Amino acid sequence: MQVTSPIIAPVVVLVAWTMVMWLWMYVARLPAMKAAKMKPDPMAPRGEQMSTLPARVRWKADNYNHLMEQPTVFYAVALSLALLGQGDGINLTLAWAYVGIRMVHSVLQALINKIELRFVLFALSSLVLIGLTVNALRAVF
Repeated sequence: MQVTSPIIAPVVVLVAWTMVMWLWMYVARLPAMKAAKMKPDPMAPRGEQMSTLPARVRWKADNYNHLMEQPTVFYAVALSLALLGQGDGINLTLAWAYVGIRMVHSVLQALINKIELRFVLFALSSLVLIGLTVNALRAVF
């Protein structure tokens, strides 16, 4: 039986959360597109059609896109720490903190989208990610 690093769990949870946001995006978007009698047009400028949907619908898609950005760095550093045998202790705590903050950020953006609060959460998650990165650098060098 192969032993798995504990830091893999928050990685998988964030991937699963991303799929929850993907589903939420389409559960909101498809009825809104139908109500607007929108027909997808591949010739329309990028994003033009979707910008006509209500803001509350677009927020879910915006968040899904955000989960494709900075979290990719989290995945890389967390998997690196797992491979380096450093996926427990403080790194595991930081990884769970990152995932928790990103999940709260998602819910906040999808429901009320208060930018000042989102910024605070983004900044906190960035600091956590910096901590993980510094720990990975220390483990490598």
